[in-house]
Amino acid sequence: MKVLGGALALVTAAALAPAPSQAQSVGAVFRQVTPSVVVIRARGREVSGGSVVGYSETGSGVLISADGKVVTAAHVVNTTDAITVEVVGGDTVSARVIASEPAADLSMLQLERVPKGAQVAKLANSDAVRVGDQVLVVGAPYGLSYSLSVGYISARWAPNTVYRSMPLAEFFQTDAVINTGNSGGPLFNMAGEVVGIVSHNISKGGGSEGLGFVVTWNTARQLLLEKRSVWTGLEGEILTERQADILNCPPGVLGYIVKLVAKGSPTEALGLRGGDSTATIDGRPLVVGGDIIISVNGIPVRSAADLVQIRDAVNRLPPDQRVKAEVLRRGRIIELSGKLE
Repeated sequence: MKVLGGALALVTAAALAPAPSQAQSVGAVFRQVTPSVVVIRARGREVSGGSVVGYSETGSGVLISADGKVVTAAHVVNTTDAITVEVVGGDTVSARVIASEPAADLSMLQLERVPKGAQVAKLANSDAVRVGDQVLVVGAPYGLSYSLSVGYISARWAPNTVYRSMPLAEFFQTDAVINTGNSGGPLFNMAGEVVGIVSHNISKGGGSEGLGFVVTWNTARQLLLEKRSVWTGLEGEILTERQADILNCPPGVLGYIVKLVAKGSPTEALGLRGGDSTATIDGRPLVVGGDIIISVNGIPVRSAADLVQIRDAVNRLPPDQRVKAEVLRRGRIIELSGKLE
């Protein structure tokens, strides 16, 4: 009888105890997080066919602060001239880039104002994410606003392993569908917290093949929030030795030829000029006619490592300190000086 009474007591206690909280459904998470997701539409210029033409770019982003800061992918906004951000309900506001780290494909925007109905996202410690965890991507693939895709974390890649042109980014690999327009959008865990920022996918056929790469949120936090990441608005490339020789760069210097300077950017204020035509030099297509940066604050441009050194040095400067750039412009070496802020 004592045994029976004990069993009955356990059953009664179990019946009266509160039921364990149920995991959220995918639909519930989607409805919870959507107000923090934004659609980004940017306009820029590029040199094509020997002339400068305009283009439009669509991407995604996530609101991370009550004062209107949005994180997105650098390749969506880094060298564009005008940016607008759309929230759920269709309200649209202007935005500008305030920080950027192209080596991790990350940028941060400041909204002109925070639209009514926008919601600040919850941010997670991405170190807690494990392979096999279910995740959600919300964004604007091919401009289709607030589309949902679901998948799992397939792998985690340390910086400078899977994608060498973005050496500072730690990546999650996911099989959640990622297409053009998803770039910059948030990756959520099943608690509705941001664990990453969508960067790109790898595809042989042009569509999504289950090889999506997402910059971890901890990378974004460290590079955009915990340190200074100056936005330059600059696009270009280091010359080869043959190109540098043909373009009359000083001996021992390769130089960084400027392809594009974004309107309203610090480097436009500095006086740098982009290219206006194309040429094939040493078998490689090149945008020419723009400045060739020879050195910045006394650091000569001879390799990709020098560009990293220059960027680190500029990021360490106080915001009110001037930067000096030595450039080759139409056969003459001149010095430009200004603040990159």
